[in-house]
Amino acid sequence: MPYLYLLLIVVTLVLGLGTQFYIKATYKKFSKVPIASGLTGAQAARRMLDGNGLQSAQIVEIDGQLTDNYNPQTNILSLSHDVYNGRSIAATAVACHESGHAVQSARNYGPAKMRGSLVPVVSAVSNIWPIILIMGIFMNILGLIYAAIVFYAVAVIFQVVTLPVEFDASRRGLAYITSNATAQEAAGAKKVLTAAALTYVAAALASLLQLIYLIGVARR
Repeated sequence: MPYLYLLLIVVTLVLGLGTQFYIKATYKKFSKVPIASGLTGAQAARRMLDGNGLQSAQIVEIDGQLTDNYNPQTNILSLSHDVYNGRSIAATAVACHESGHAVQSARNYGPAKMRGSLVPVVSAVSNIWPIILIMGIFMNILGLIYAAIVFYAVAVIFQVVTLPVEFDASRRGLAYITSNATAQEAAGAKKVLTAAALTYVAAALASLLQLIYLIGVARR
């Protein structure tokens, strides 16, 4: 079993580091390719939001790189400095992807609502399950081990539910870009969004593998 856990760690690291390298390299490449419209990421996001009747959604600039996000509770779209001010294919792709999340919220997109309802639960169990697992192993209490696995399974479900939410946001963003940019620009935006999606796929896969490992440990 120790060898299997070591293998799991290696696979997780390879998936995580590999996808992170790929998204950063792809983003960097297309951040150097200007968008023909000349719009900044913030302006592209504003047009997409307004085109979907979301004039009330706010767009703000935040620090960091690829820290962009949409908060459905505050209806605020937060774009990192390079995306907010960038006039590139990468900036447009990321900004429109996050705008896609805002559209999901306005349209009551089912998977997005499900993910939102899981957030407080996942926030709680993510900090608790490792402690319970360790207690169960050292105290040799199988019930605690199973409880830890159930809690971790909730976090895994959250990551799996995240996949269709992210894919759909990219689909919405790409549809807007395709109707307002050249075919070459749309193809570049698709590469950026595909690279970003792979990070979520890798995270979900790594979590599933760890869950399977934990279930195997409990059954021994």
